[in-house]
Amino acid sequence: MDTDIVLAEAERESRGVSSDEAADFVLAYERHRAPVFRYLRARSPTDEDAADLTAATFERAWAARRSFRGSPDQYPAWLFAIARRLAIDAGRRRRPERPHDEVPETADPAAGPADVAQRHEEDRVLLARLARLPDVQRDALLLRYAGGLTAGQIGEVIGKRQEATQKLISRALASLKEVYGADD
Repeated sequence: MDTDIVLAEAERESRGVSSDEAADFVLAYERHRAPVFRYLRARSPTDEDAADLTAATFERAWAARRSFRGSPDQYPAWLFAIARRLAIDAGRRRRPERPHDEVPETADPAAGPADVAQRHEEDRVLLARLARLPDVQRDALLLRYAGGLTAGQIGEVIGKRQEATQKLISRALASLKEVYGADD
């Protein structure tokens, strides 16, 4: 779904909502849209699926905005928890998933065709290796590196304490290194 459509939906539904509340949501959308999309793109088979899930995430966030009771630094975790639930539901609706054939675009205007091809292959290999990890480890890594969340925020999303989340991320990275070593 297009950015303009999401913002138009929020604007249409905002009748009776303070302009500060609507403006705050627009700022949150602009700030978090790209990280949410990157996270969902890593979990989705296509750009279009990730864009649809991103739009649905912000639609749900807008609808549930008054239920958010945390501090501003907890907002990204709340938002990514919505995105994660939507991604899990979308994954259940899809047929059993094969490794991703498509990878996110890595637009580097200075990159030549050989560089783009090499990056595409590296991304494909990484996604295939990530798919070998247990779901919770893969999710923790995607939330950290695609979503840009801290260990504390990831813990809020997946329901673990910060220390346990940090250990989970460390183990996931060690497992990923092990997979890379075994494949080489």
